[in-house]
Amino acid sequence: MRRLPSLYISHGSPMTALQPGQVGLRLAELAADLPRPRAIVIASAHWLSDLPRVGAHPQPPTIHDFGGFPEALYRIRYPAPGDPVLAAQVLQRLQDAHLDAQLDVSRGLDHGAWVPLRLLFPDASIPVVPISLQPQRGPLHQLALGRALAPLRDEGVLLIGSGSITHNLHDFGTYQDGKEAPYVRPFINWVEQRLAASDVDALLDYRRQAPYAARAHPTDEHLQPLHFAMGAAGTGGLGAQRIDAGIDAGMLAMDIYRFDGERS
Repeated sequence: MRRLPSLYISHGSPMTALQPGQVGLRLAELAADLPRPRAIVIASAHWLSDLPRVGAHPQPPTIHDFGGFPEALYRIRYPAPGDPVLAAQVLQRLQDAHLDAQLDVSRGLDHGAWVPLRLLFPDASIPVVPISLQPQRGPLHQLALGRALAPLRDEGVLLIGSGSITHNLHDFGTYQDGKEAPYVRPFINWVEQRLAASDVDALLDYRRQAPYAARAHPTDEHLQPLHFAMGAAGTGGLGAQRIDAGIDAGMLAMDIYRFDGERS
């Protein structure tokens, strides 16, 4: 079986499900280039917990974890099956890596999971196992989560971190008529350069080293899925490839990354 990459996806607004734009095109192209996974493990910025939790629901419900959007958005379902057997394997791998984790038999798929998955695999036939993140533990912890699960890529499992390469909702509506927030391009260019160099240490220390880090990410939870995806690339070079999906609302960069991960 051909080894799968790991992915980092900027999932954007829930409205991406109705107005997929560039990110929809880029994700469809990406899916066409990938071997079909037997299952997916996805870490979303919208499932946060004190300890890592692994979703083991046999049929994860679609969670509409947002308000004030058109009614059509609330009618969307992504009825992918779960995979309790794989969830138990994920739990065991985390525990073997000395990461205290738990199963969650009730968790469904939040919009950080089902919106991009619906664009990647619209038939919703591939089993999905969600996993929670712990941003309060810092980027290194998320990297460790990904590294613990990296061997699953050789077993037909697609590992995805879903967040946003820039995410400052305080600026929503500020930049209009084609204007861009001044911090977006310096930040995403720095990330691209550091990923191309497989400079894991700099990316773990992004809040001190990256330009405009605090403006691009007032809080960490939407970038740390990137560290999960980096960890899932393994311990060799990252093999990072940026897929440009534009900038929404002048402040929400929609970059996607695939990590093919050189073997160490």
